[in-house]
Amino acid sequence: MRFLFLLILLAGTGIGVVYPWAMTNFSGHEIGTWRVYEQGRFKPVTVPLAARDAPVRVLVDLTARAERIVVSQQRTVLTLTAAAGGRTVLAATLQFTHSENPRQVSPQLPDKIFRDEAGLIATVGPGPYTFTVGPGDAEGIEMRAVDLVLRSGVGEIDSRARPVGFSLMAAGLIGLLLALRFGGRGRPQNPNSQPPAPRWGRGSN
Repeated sequence: MRFLFLLILLAGTGIGVVYPWAMTNFSGHEIGTWRVYEQGRFKPVTVPLAARDAPVRVLVDLTARAERIVVSQQRTVLTLTAAAGGRTVLAATLQFTHSENPRQVSPQLPDKIFRDEAGLIATVGPGPYTFTVGPGDAEGIEMRAVDLVLRSGVGEIDSRARPVGFSLMAAGLIGLLLALRFGGRGRPQNPNSQPPAPRWGRGSN
């Protein structure tokens, strides 16, 4: 049973964690990276996109002097909007709170790079797209730089993956803990584990 529950736990991790992460970071190909914040200033960037780029996943890399980003659910670290042809095609708020394993800029520097996903532009009309990143209302985050990352032709994450994966992870973990706790009870004792009966003297047969 332990092996079965371990398999369920691993399957849940693959579906709920590894699969969305791989789809976000590795599916499709990268269009490019643009610096949108540096030396205390935000600046919009305009990127020409083609219809063949669709769908386009919009990611934001935040370089900050922190081990992790901690903000309340009502706080926003950054905001992002994308506009084309005079209309907004994407608007998002970014918190970076799920970045458990940020990338390190350099072994000599304390800065870490946190990534968050702003969203997906499913349909792309050919032409320039203007991306505007701005500050949120979260405080106490020492931002060094912010980069906009666009990936083209990415696969869309199945919305059922995370709930199913987390449910399997919970079931596998609970089952594994119960199996470890109660697995040894009720088993017959090994007769070889008992000392042999005396052959002579008191208590002999």
